[in-house]
Amino acid sequence: MRLLTRLIAVVTTVTAVSAAPAAAAPQLVVNGTFTAGTAPWWNSANTSMAVDAGRLRVNVTGGTANPWDAMVAQNDIPLAQGKSYTLSFDASASASVTAVTTVQLANAPYTNTLTQSLSLSTTSKRFSFPFTSGIGTTAGQVSFQLGKNAAFSFYLDNVSLTEQTPSGPIAMTNGFYVDPGSNPATWVRNNSGDSRAARIQSAIASKPMARWIGGWSGDVGAAVSSYVAAADAADKLPVLVAYNIPGRDACGGHSGGGAGSEAEYKTWISAFASGIGGRPAVVIIEPDSLGDFACMDDAAVQARNRMLTYATQQFRDKAPNTWAYLDAGNAGWVAAGTMATRLSNAGVGNIRGFAVNVSNYYPTAQSATYASSVNGALGGGAKWVIDTSRNGKGTNGEWCNPAGRQLGTPAQVGGEGGTEMLLWVKVPGDSDGNCGIAPETPAGQFSPAIAIRLIDGT
Repeated sequence: MRLLTRLIAVVTTVTAVSAAPAAAAPQLVVNGTFTAGTAPWWNSANTSMAVDAGRLRVNVTGGTANPWDAMVAQNDIPLAQGKSYTLSFDASASASVTAVTTVQLANAPYTNTLTQSLSLSTTSKRFSFPFTSGIGTTAGQVSFQLGKNAAFSFYLDNVSLTEQTPSGPIAMTNGFYVDPGSNPATWVRNNSGDSRAARIQSAIASKPMARWIGGWSGDVGAAVSSYVAAADAADKLPVLVAYNIPGRDACGGHSGGGAGSEAEYKTWISAFASGIGGRPAVVIIEPDSLGDFACMDDAAVQARNRMLTYATQQFRDKAPNTWAYLDAGNAGWVAAGTMATRLSNAGVGNIRGFAVNVSNYYPTAQSATYASSVNGALGGGAKWVIDTSRNGKGTNGEWCNPAGRQLGTPAQVGGEGGTEMLLWVKVPGDSDGNCGIAPETPAGQFSPAIAIRLIDGT
């Protein structure tokens, strides 16, 4: 289905290497080298464990139905929501098998913040998985889930879980930037006597949200530079949306338009990235652009991939402190495997990762599950963010100004299932077009009536 419309991004790759890196940060795993025996590691039914030649050997019975039916794990792992960690270990097996490693809550509901599949062989490999914790707890767990295989032996050594040294735009700033020129903020200033103004200011205009940049922005380099400079002066992190791809909203939605040609777009997006320069920022690249291929011929798809790849290269090369994310549709639009292929073809490997649920309503948990599936199909190295601006009540299946929707969680670092950030990408109160509960409000125009309904969930 088409996303909601509106007028108004360096992937960390999971690798297997031959030697363990030195860990400068405090070690969160106890006895990861098994020099003190097996404690506090524990094993579940269908496994037995012992130290064998300086490493942990886990004998696994066959015939189990699920990976978690045969486990070895360590509990009491402290995790802070929004902080970044790296789980590393050496592992091998007596046969070629697949296993799973997680970092999760040790007890129900067993919420996981890292889940990775392992392809094991008789040759020991060093695995290293960076992640941002979506949970805060003193009762975390590092687990190795070994079931759903024929009987085999699993070998584990040099297990390390450390907090990563802060870096990137989040570490460079102190919270998200609140746009003083957003449509809701502008409406509140211009309508201070309206009985709705105080509620809209408190619930929406005072919250961090994205600034959409498109053809209406004039000199794009100047517009971006001015906005990012204001955020930088306030020591806050700005979120921007690049929305000018030629032929955008190709399936006939309310936000058609974009640059006039491929060459024009490349000039525009290059100026966008240059306008940010070395200052910290988050950028969502071209909402809808990888979702509406059904309405495009092969030549148009290839041109779009060229333009998006060029965009990712520009942010990589000209905006080193920007985390850029290609838009990846939503949980109800394109199958995860298909979206992963599209992201790969559009240059996601050049940037931080991808965004889901932009301008849509799917619940955060469902969006995180979809994003995790996309990430798995990509190979497990990308980061993702979720638009939570209007998903407080989930979706009713409609995409254009539907009734009964509600504001979602305001911008924050970290989220469910390993989500890197929750963001208000769509500006709450901006119309999706002449449709739904606002049949006479054009796309991108702010409506106080829509805003109040989002506040109240009506």
